[in-house]
Amino acid sequence: MEAGNPLLDRYVLDLTGRKRPKVCFLPSASGDADHYIVRFYRHFGSDCCRPSHVSLFRRERGVRNLRAHLLSQDLIYVGGGCVVSLLGVWRAHGLDVMLREAWDRGVILCGLSAGSLCWFAEAVSAYNGPARVVRGLGFLPHSNTVHYDSEPTRRELYHRRVEEGMVAGYASEDGAALHFVDDTLARVVSSRPGARAYRVERRAGGVVETPVEAEHLGAPLARALAAA
Repeated sequence: MEAGNPLLDRYVLDLTGRKRPKVCFLPSASGDADHYIVRFYRHFGSDCCRPSHVSLFRRERGVRNLRAHLLSQDLIYVGGGCVVSLLGVWRAHGLDVMLREAWDRGVILCGLSAGSLCWFAEAVSAYNGPARVVRGLGFLPHSNTVHYDSEPTRRELYHRRVEEGMVAGYASEDGAALHFVDDTLARVVSSRPGARAYRVERRAGGVVETPVEAEHLGAPLARALAAA
């Protein structure tokens, strides 16, 4: 949900193959912040999809049968914020089990910032304090960190922890998205020219950071306009 840049939102909607997909927003990492929920409905209005959200920090969570609702979605979109709070409240309410079931059934799972970190075995988070390692849901058997270009402490800690034995994984700069099919990286796309992702792993000579080619989602439009 980048302001004025719908390329990644459009990308995940198109993955559903539905004309008006059912999209559920989980704003748990922000404590169900009102402004975040409003922004979601503005970006995913009824013209393009059938939006809904689930609140776990409010008396009214938005749906009656949480499991049935999540399993009926085409796409589940997880917002940013504190991944530690997100994982804690999900595990307390059983969402970790429900989301795994949804994933096994083919529901597309996506998110930004904390909404990216949560799916991996391990992640580096720097929300509200020094960078730290967090145990994720483990759907993807890799490690992950985000904001790789805008928060230098993440890169330093990520390299150090991979050197110390943390599972190898992927880092993404702002505007770059990792697209996994099952648990294998299938594609990297970006909403901004030059945004990159990286494979980070330990080898005999130390930690190696290898850029992963990213496809700018705006490039086809730019080429069409240039040719017009």
